Amino acid sequence: MSTAKEVDREKVAKEWQARGFSCDLWVDPPGQVWEDYVHSTDELLMLMEGKLELEMQGKAFRPAIGEEVLIPANTSHTVRNVGGTTARWLYGYKAR
Repeated sequence: MSTAKEVDREKVAKEWQARGFSCDLWVDPPGQVWEDYVHSTDELLMLMEGKLELEMQGKAFRPAIGEEVLIPANTSHTVRNVGGTTARWLYGYKAR
């Protein structure tokens, strides 16, 4: 029996779509870094598996599996896979 929180991708996708966001899966190998990205629309992120560190507005934090994170439009952010395994995470952009 797993003690880790499991994320229901279909449920999350429906909830995000109801709020006007897309929902897609991203997969990163250990050590992957996406540095200083900026999007012109709000972005949601939710970790499904692995360990991520997210840095924005000068602060770094590690979201828990199943924790939703809002990255406001025009905010520089960096995402790092800080675990020793593959990280899988959902992301979505606010429709215009």
